[in-house]
Amino acid sequence: MTRERAVILARGLGTRMREATDGALDPDQARAAETGAKAMMPITGPLRDAAGSLVSGSVSRPFLDYSLSALADAGYTDVCLVVAPDHGAMARHYAGPGRPRRLHLDFAVQEAPIGTANAVAAAEAWTGDDPFLVINGDNYYAVPTLAALVGRAGAATALYRVETLLARSNIPADRIRAFALGVVEDGRLARIVEKPTPEQAAALGDALVSMTCWRMPPAIHVACRRVTRSARGEYELVDAVTALIADGVRFEVVVADDGVLDLSRRGDVAAVAHALAGVTVDP
Repeated sequence: MTRERAVILARGLGTRMREATDGALDPDQARAAETGAKAMMPITGPLRDAAGSLVSGSVSRPFLDYSLSALADAGYTDVCLVVAPDHGAMARHYAGPGRPRRLHLDFAVQEAPIGTANAVAAAEAWTGDDPFLVINGDNYYAVPTLAALVGRAGAATALYRVETLLARSNIPADRIRAFALGVVEDGRLARIVEKPTPEQAAALGDALVSMTCWRMPPAIHVACRRVTRSARGEYELVDAVTALIADGVRFEVVVADDGVLDLSRRGDVAAVAHALAGVTVDP
């Protein structure tokens, strides 16, 4: 059986989630928000039996369970969570009551929150010489988009049209404008710009939005180790991707027709829970 690997970046500090500025949360959700534990945010949904049929009652699951279930549905078999050193609560959950049924789950520790390139590099021993998916721990990606990246021999990425995200996500326009933009030429990623200024975004025209959904080749680890800190003081994954493109690595582009759910702030919780209400969870 071919093993399909996925790395979930779940190390972030959750600074925006910690800010008690918006969103009505229940006590369990408030405790998760106070610690910045976005991936472990409890999401209450309908209770279903083993066959997926609705039964009486409801159940609360971590947001991450929904992502893990989507990965299993899409054909992934092995998942590595990149986490902080103090990830004991998460490890206990997934070793006990939350143990996945369809996925093999491991952890890689990113010692300090110094950027996404450093986070990917933390999983190098786990990924080995295999290609692997990279996604964010505070995003939920649709199964068809995840499945479109399964089994590809080369590098690839899923990119999104702005209008698709506006129509099928919970992400407001001002937040979308802050995401990285990818320029596509002949079906491949020619250039990516992290956090573009309004002037850069206007100059890029029909560039597509990157939501950190990558099919990475093993060579990404070398590039991640070589990047220098950005102006934000972090080691950026887009800089490592840019280096690979400069070395001749071709990133095929999948233009996603689905949206992405973003759990960055307390005000996102209700909208995300509503969008996931009909989703069967079986990681």
